[in-house]
Amino acid sequence: MYYNGIYHEFYQYNPDGSFNPNTSYNIVWGHSVSTDLVNWITLEPAIEPDTPNDIKGCWSGSATIVSGDQPVIIYTGVIDIEKHQVQNIALPKNRSDPYLREWTKAGNNPVIQSGVPGLNSGQFRDPTTGWIGPDGLWRIAVGAQLNGYGAALLYKSEDFLNWTRVDHPLYSSNASIMFECLDFFAVLPGSNNGLDMSSAIPNGAKHVLKMGMNFGEDVYVIGVYDLKRDAFVPDTDDSRLWPRIDYGNFYASKTFFDSKHGRRIIWAWTTETDSSSDDIAKGWAGIYSFPRTIWLDNDGKRLLQWPVEEIESLRRNEINHQELELKKGDLFEIKGIDTLQADIEIDFELTSIDDADPFNPSWLFDTEKHCQEADASVHGGIGPFGLVILASDNMEEHTVVHFRVYKSQKNYMILMCSDLRRSSLTPGLDTPAYGGFFEFDLEKERKISLRTLIDRSAVESFGGGGRVCIMARVYPVSLVDDDHQPHVYAFNNGSATVRVPHLRAWSMRRAQVSHG
Repeated sequence: MYYNGIYHEFYQYNPDGSFNPNTSYNIVWGHSVSTDLVNWITLEPAIEPDTPNDIKGCWSGSATIVSGDQPVIIYTGVIDIEKHQVQNIALPKNRSDPYLREWTKAGNNPVIQSGVPGLNSGQFRDPTTGWIGPDGLWRIAVGAQLNGYGAALLYKSEDFLNWTRVDHPLYSSNASIMFECLDFFAVLPGSNNGLDMSSAIPNGAKHVLKMGMNFGEDVYVIGVYDLKRDAFVPDTDDSRLWPRIDYGNFYASKTFFDSKHGRRIIWAWTTETDSSSDDIAKGWAGIYSFPRTIWLDNDGKRLLQWPVEEIESLRRNEINHQELELKKGDLFEIKGIDTLQADIEIDFELTSIDDADPFNPSWLFDTEKHCQEADASVHGGIGPFGLVILASDNMEEHTVVHFRVYKSQKNYMILMCSDLRRSSLTPGLDTPAYGGFFEFDLEKERKISLRTLIDRSAVESFGGGGRVCIMARVYPVSLVDDDHQPHVYAFNNGSATVRVPHLRAWSMRRAQVSHG
């Protein structure tokens, strides 16, 4: 949340050690603060499991600014070894402390219990940020398993402390056995300004319901918040076509309204994909993605995401290339940057769109499989073209972020892949080939943009102006070999020549992280 000039980041933290949080009952709310979303001060935990209402862990939840100046945290408490879950509230002990270091739990906790027919009390968690409903009362949604299906249960309150369940869910679907890590927010088509859910929402706005499904995929559906029914009505009920927030290693994402800049910001947890013994040796497990601005595309069908502009404060030593031409088989090395910590922006301009291969709609249902089969070594009509990053001298290790262009019946479909299968010689790593599709009007716009942030093991890529985003974790041997900087290349392996009108890249300084 943003409050009185300070950004607050709360996160699931395991003080017992660098293990996956799901393996411990002692989960607390870690707390860090920042004035710029880049440099952070780590504080003592905000909430710890010390009451019967959360004795087996303080799990996820949300922060809401009530009445303009009262921050409130609502979070899931686990009450026993069977992992039965309830919802609790915490308030800052001293609002005049700019860092809000200490929090006090409400005397009437738990404020929401699970006594709902058909509700699995072990799958009842992650309350959302509050919003104002049609009757002027506060609303929140809580992720749940209801009668064996995923549901966003709806609750209302006058004072944010005493809650009553609405007699129907905000939304439910058989698309998943459980909805967790919910988020619900309003967006305006074509406007990158964020909307404050605790204020009146303008006419013409759409709503987004984001759900964690299958315990690892953050999907979202765009629709309308029907004020008469007090329910969310999605534009499409076909869950197979619900897009993902990010097609890589990106889960439990959460947005908040940044009142300082009038934008909505999203970020997420990205897990380690090496071994648990590696995590113990490193002393940490799990990181946050870099904060992104998130907004709705002009056509109202897709969310767009882009790194917040503050990250540009870390840029140094810019290198710039213009009017490059990449023929089939070409590799162009990007030199002069720190290839382990870099920000690369590149535009690919198509010289012809007639060579596009035909699109098979069945690929939408298993994009990762298609990225494996149509990898960067497989020639296509237009593409693959993109970046080869973190490459060893002999290319035994490398990660590829690339595009392919396909012609569908109505338009062009762009496949974006982040292929990690040769990212490391270390055995036993999880190295998938992530991928996602986006629609593109190549008749109007011949340029396809790619931005990739490299922060050692973190590779975060944004395709088509943020239409598809892929967060990846890689562990090449070169990360621990100080004598060899890995290589970065722009490449094309398609039949059609691709032009690069602009290529800009920067080395990135380390952010400052301190303890307060």
